[in-house]
Amino acid sequence: MSSGGHGGGLPFLDIIEHWVHGVHEEGGTAIQLKPLLIAFAAEIIAFFFVAPAQSVTNFQFLLFAAPLWIPFVLYPFTLKRYIDANKMAYIAKQDHVLLEIKMPRDTRRTPLAMETVFSSMHIGGGETTWYKRIIEGRSRPWYSYEIASIGGRVHYFVWMRSGWRRPFESYIYAQYPGVEVIEALDYSRLIDPSHEPYTMTAFEFMKTKPAPYPIKTYVEYGLDKVQKPEEQVDPMAQVIEVMGSLGPKEQLWVQFVVRIHKGEKYGADQKRTWKDEAKEVLAQLKEEDAVTNEYVDANGVKKTSVSYPNPTRAMASRIEAIEKNTGKQAYDVGVRGIYCAPKDSAYGTMGGILVNLFKPYNSEQFNSLMPSAGRWSNHFNDYPWEDKHGHHAAHANHGVLEFYRMRAFFHPPYIGEYNVMSIEELATMYHVPSSSVTTPSLPRIQSTTSEAPSNLPT
Repeated sequence: MSSGGHGGGLPFLDIIEHWVHGVHEEGGTAIQLKPLLIAFAAEIIAFFFVAPAQSVTNFQFLLFAAPLWIPFVLYPFTLKRYIDANKMAYIAKQDHVLLEIKMPRDTRRTPLAMETVFSSMHIGGGETTWYKRIIEGRSRPWYSYEIASIGGRVHYFVWMRSGWRRPFESYIYAQYPGVEVIEALDYSRLIDPSHEPYTMTAFEFMKTKPAPYPIKTYVEYGLDKVQKPEEQVDPMAQVIEVMGSLGPKEQLWVQFVVRIHKGEKYGADQKRTWKDEAKEVLAQLKEEDAVTNEYVDANGVKKTSVSYPNPTRAMASRIEAIEKNTGKQAYDVGVRGIYCAPKDSAYGTMGGILVNLFKPYNSEQFNSLMPSAGRWSNHFNDYPWEDKHGHHAAHANHGVLEFYRMRAFFHPPYIGEYNVMSIEELATMYHVPSSSVTTPSLPRIQSTTSEAPSNLPT
């Protein structure tokens, strides 16, 4: 998880924005930073009319001391903008490609095959030194694994830098010999759902508990072992079925924007790593089972002691799940979903359906995925006076659409709140479904086609 937003840089702005955002999350009216700054400017102007001589003296002193305080104010702002500019310039030079994965007619591979692909793609680099990060603006590669329902037809896509296409195709063909990977047009740029006559709903999803708690993975569904098709229960089947139920003018897009997790500090406080958070969670679980005993020693002094009995089965399963989850390779994962359709064709409850799209992966005992509070369509739906005429929602829809198209989550122009997930969790949510998933809206190919071997005799 990371503190999200569009940037900042001036001292104390992040603290102020976090505070005013918290006011909205706790049930009050949304307060933006801009009105506070306007109020502060109005207060200065009012003070000038009340005490003009003192105001002039104050400004003269600030101007006289400018060489002392301006560098401290501008340095962090300038450094951040310099780094951001270099990073955006570097990213703009990269060529990207959108690939579509055509599903085979018959495959019995379990999600473990996709976990192996994610393990092979767990490749970092490009930002190993301060010179590469700051001066050259380099960043580790990131990818976007996407599922899109276009008029009720479900498609699988992968977006990445062109240089990573060859290894990805090698890994996916190795695990799923029957698939076909082809270059595709960017479906998100074929329409503009952020304007009339479309209506649009967008969410970003976050774990409801600390990241070390796993969601309900394919292992809990028994998909780590090959089963008979009629015995398999794939949670992705429900997601695909929902997406396949859309009408011919409706569209539903889901993307998992990922990059490798390098063990850096994250979260709103930026003070702990994923492993550190896991240790804190395990310590808290241990304290929940602690038993306080009171006794009187030989000298008649009343004392207390704390004992830790053997954990219950439920507690032991939590501890085991957390240790297993954090023991695997991990990704930073931004989860985003968009539903759009012309107003006369939109399904009224689709917003609620999108909210609960990942219900099959939710676990009461471990973790769940739900829309992030105060983000996009979740930001202006608490009180009618927050966005009376819909202008702010329209602006937000335009923004999230552009971020979706750019697959932006970790770098300017948008840094969002992301999850840390193990490759097992990610493979649960995005894998090539076996032939047991018979949803008609998921097209499958009869066989793959390839060029003739180059060493055939002529």
